[in-house]
Amino acid sequence: MKNPFQSGAVKTYTHVVTPADFAVLDGRTIHELYSTFALGRDMEWTSRQFVEEMLEAGEAGIGTMVHIDHIAPAFEGETVAFCATFEALEGRELTCTLEARVGPRLVATGRTGQRITSEEKLTGRFAALRSVDVPVDK
Repeated sequence: MKNPFQSGAVKTYTHVVTPADFAVLDGRTIHELYSTFALGRDMEWTSRQFVEEMLEAGEAGIGTMVHIDHIAPAFEGETVAFCATFEALEGRELTCTLEARVGPRLVATGRTGQRITSEEKLTGRFAALRSVDVPVDK
């Protein structure tokens, strides 16, 4: 893992809201607005850009946390601008704070965590978890 960043470094991303971003639960559209879960996806992607530049050969990054405070709506066709700020790197865990805005309107704030580890270790962990026979509640 390399770290070319200092605390306070920024990555940005923009996303135009489409119907694919609406909250649809159990086949029913709840609101024709940018959903909280779509916000989470795009917040994680915005902060993931740091990880992409930190990875070295044989390494992988994996999300560990997303916290979202969804403050205001974003409507279909609006462009949401995300700003991720490099908060800290503790060991191999990166944390970022985020803001999402439509123009001056604050849509959401949040925080993400991502861990950088070896691809081999991550693949091994996934294989071990898949092989565990977990009983299904009936």
